[in-house]
Amino acid sequence: MSHILVVEDEAIIRSALRRLLERHQYQVSEAGSVHEAVERFTLGDFDLIISDLRLPGEPGTELIRKAPDTPVLIMTSYASLRSAVDSMKLGAVDYIAKPFDHDEMLQAVARIIQDHSKRRSQAPAAPAAKPEATGAGQPATGSDMGIIGSSPAMQTLFKRINKVAPTDSTVLIQGESGTGKELVARALHQNSRRTKAPLISVNCAAIPETLIESELFGHEKGAFTGATAGRTGLVEAADGGTLFLDEIGELPLEAQARLLRVLQEGEIRRVGSVQSHRVDVRLVAATHRDLKTLARQGLFREDLYYRLNVIELRLPPLRERGEDVMLIAEALLQRAGGNMNIDDLHFNRQAVAAIRRYPWPGNVRELENAIERAAILCDESEISLDLLGIDVDAEYERASEAASALETMRHPNSESQEPTEDLSLEDYFQHFVLEHQEHMTETELANKLGISRKCLWERRQRLGIPRKKTANS
Repeated sequence: MSHILVVEDEAIIRSALRRLLERHQYQVSEAGSVHEAVERFTLGDFDLIISDLRLPGEPGTELIRKAPDTPVLIMTSYASLRSAVDSMKLGAVDYIAKPFDHDEMLQAVARIIQDHSKRRSQAPAAPAAKPEATGAGQPATGSDMGIIGSSPAMQTLFKRINKVAPTDSTVLIQGESGTGKELVARALHQNSRRTKAPLISVNCAAIPETLIESELFGHEKGAFTGATAGRTGLVEAADGGTLFLDEIGELPLEAQARLLRVLQEGEIRRVGSVQSHRVDVRLVAATHRDLKTLARQGLFREDLYYRLNVIELRLPPLRERGEDVMLIAEALLQRAGGNMNIDDLHFNRQAVAAIRRYPWPGNVRELENAIERAAILCDESEISLDLLGIDVDAEYERASEAASALETMRHPNSESQEPTEDLSLEDYFQHFVLEHQEHMTETELANKLGISRKCLWERRQRLGIPRKKTANS
C-alpha cells in the first residue's frame, strides 16, 4: 500500500483529501506545516508528498529540498503559470489547482506513484533503458500498433485490442474528437486475419446526407438524377476486409436501416436495385456522441446501437493520460524537426509546464497542430510557450475563479452554517449550489465554480441536487 503525506494548513481540506485517498486504498499521514512534517516524519519513507503551496512558516516547495528522493505534488489556490513554472523549476513533479476534481487528483496521484516506482526499479539500468519519444521504449502492444502511450488507461486499451482484433466481432470506439479513434481502428485491422484485405475508412459527417446511401451502398444506373452509370459502394469495396465508420452518430436514419441489414444478414442492396448480394465485412464504428442517449431520443436506431455495441473500446482524452502527453509531444516534435531537417528541436521549461497542465480540449489533433505551428515559426531550436499558441492563461484564470468559489464555500456568511471538518469537496459543491441557486442563474453558478454548465448539470445529476426552475436559467 502506497504511503502519502498530506501537508495542508486548512483542516477541512486536509481531512477531505485524507478520506478521499484512504477510500482508494492509500495509507495517509497528515501535517499542517513544513515544520510539523519534518518534526513528525521521515520524509523519505513516503511514496508521495502532497503539499499546499502557501503554508504558515515555510512554503510547500521547501519539501522538495528536504525530501529530494520523494516526488512532491504542489496544490495551490493561486493558480497561475508563474507559480506552476516556479514550482517545477524547484523540482515539483507536478502541480494541481484548487478546488480540484476528485478524479483529477486520483489520476495525478496514481500516475506520479507509478512513474516514481518505475524510475526506482530502473535506476541501476543504463540510460538507454529510458523510453524513447518515438515509442521504441513502449510496451510491444503500443509500439506495434503505432500508438504512443504508457498510461494505465492506454495499457488496458492495448490489451483489449489484442483480444478483440483476431475476432470478427463488431467494435464501437468511444472517444472525444482528436483522440485517435482511427488509429485504434487501424490497429484492429492490422492485427486481424483480414490484414491483407482493404481497410475502408468513412467519415459519416463529411458526406452530404443526400449522397450517404449511394456512397456507402452503391447505386445502379438511372437510380436517381445524375446516376449515369452504376457504382460500387464503400461497404462492397471493403468486402473481405474492414469497414471503419467514423462519427457514426451522424448517419441518417435511412442509412442506419440499410447498415443494420448488413450487420444482421451480411447482405447489401445497391440504391435502385432489386437484388441483394452477400458481403463479408468486419465493421468498426467510432463516435464522440452518446449513442445510447441518442437512441432514447429517437435520433439513432436502438436496434443498430445494440448491434454496434458488441465490443466497446473507450479511448481516454489526452488530459487523462498523464505523462503520455509529453511522450506524444516529443514524438510529434521529432517528426516535425525531421520534416524540416532540424535535428535539435526541443521545448523550454515553460513550454513543458504548459503542455503538461493545458487540458487539450482538441486532444492529440490540437497538440499536433500546436507543435507543427511552433516548429514552423521558431527561429532557433528552442520551442517556447508563445510559439505553441495555447491559451494557458484562460485555463489558469478559470482555476483561480474556482479557487475563489471554494473560499466562499469555506466561509459562508452565517457562522452557524460553517462546514465541519467532515465535509468533502463534493459537500462544498452541494453547499454552494443549494445556498446560491435561488438568486443565481445556472450560468452564474457555473462561472463562480469555474466549471461549464454541462459539468454543473452532470454534478447535479450525480449528487442528486434538483435544479431550481427560474425564468432566467
